[in-house]
Amino acid sequence: MKRQKRDRMERAQSRGYQAGLSGRSSDACPYQTVDARMNWLGGWRDAREELHSGRMK
Repeated sequence: MKRQKRDRMERAQSRGYQAGLSGRSSDACPYQTVDARMNWLGGWRDAREELHSGRMK
């Protein structure tokens, strides 16, 4: 049985989260479509909030 790829929107959010943890700017979003961009930015915001609140180091 083949493994299915993760959902594209989930992947966009995950990549945004990783970008936020690494300190990249929100302007670094590589997505052009509105849905993917919103998911990437949502992940980026989640990571930045965690960094600023001290939950992640």
